[in-house]
Amino acid sequence: MFRFANPHLLWLLLLPVAAVVIYMLAAVMRRRRLARFGNMATLRELMPEVSTARNHFKFLLFIIAMILIAVAAARPQFGSKLREEKSRGVEMMLVVDVSNSMLAEDFEPSRLERTKYAIDKLFDGLKQERVGVIVFAGESKVQLPITSDYRMAKAFAKRISTSLVAEQGTSIGKALSMAMMSFSSQNDNSRVIILITDGETHDNNALEVARQAADQGIRIFTIGIGTPEGAPISINGEYLRDENGEMVVSKLNEQMLREIASTTDGAYVRASKQSIGLDEIVKTINDMQQNELTTLRFEEFNEQFPYLLWIALVLLVLDVFILDRRNPLLARFNIFDKKNVKA
Repeated sequence: MFRFANPHLLWLLLLPVAAVVIYMLAAVMRRRRLARFGNMATLRELMPEVSTARNHFKFLLFIIAMILIAVAAARPQFGSKLREEKSRGVEMMLVVDVSNSMLAEDFEPSRLERTKYAIDKLFDGLKQERVGVIVFAGESKVQLPITSDYRMAKAFAKRISTSLVAEQGTSIGKALSMAMMSFSSQNDNSRVIILITDGETHDNNALEVARQAADQGIRIFTIGIGTPEGAPISINGEYLRDENGEMVVSKLNEQMLREIASTTDGAYVRASKQSIGLDEIVKTINDMQQNELTTLRFEEFNEQFPYLLWIALVLLVLDVFILDRRNPLLARFNIFDKKNVKA
């Protein structure tokens, strides 16, 4: 990958262009002034030490050096450096329900908005954990692959909405299966799934998937958000109704969530209006045995400008040591003399 760190400084390339224009105008004016004194061929014989070719060559070296310095100022960068970091922690997949039932207003402003707020605060307190986000309803989608970039995680979490998944429903089993396949580490005791839902599942294999997770050493913590009494679902200011015209009331199903958590030696927490429950779960996770995790972290782009500056320096040194007049002692070695140029 190639880029300029300071592309706005590329305007400096206009300086050598301006220098070339000025040099050409000065050369024309100089010839005109010399023409006033007589024939140019005669003048050249009277001034044998003057070398126009040398002046042109020295100016060319100077212009190339200016171009290289201007490009160097824009800091061309190529590729990148990756640094391997080792830390001790866990990989944490957040599996978030985005079905329409999460729009119920028994949590203000809604279950889903309270969940997003809690996730945002969770990322502020993480240090060495890797996190990922999966959203689900009738189908599942990886919203954020496993990462240790909490800034990016917060940005993705803010985008969570019911519109991310086209198929409505609550397929917890499918979501847990996807989460199990999304870990980058295969170490036991270092993989955790946090399921946040109201528990109104529309499939029957959630417990079977939980048993598979337990066999792989993955612990599932569940958070039930909602109330047993339930609340109506508001979509765009209108309450959802069934085919009979009755208002749909979404209720918390705790039994399913308790069984999923106990199957994997996890824990179930019922969200309250004061706390979703993520803080309590994270405290439990911090007490778990944590394995060594290896992360390839992007460090920086490789700077290329030093090479350009070195070349420019060499050209400027040559410009200084090349005389603008012929040296009689070196006349026979004069590479600028047209007589020495082979046809």
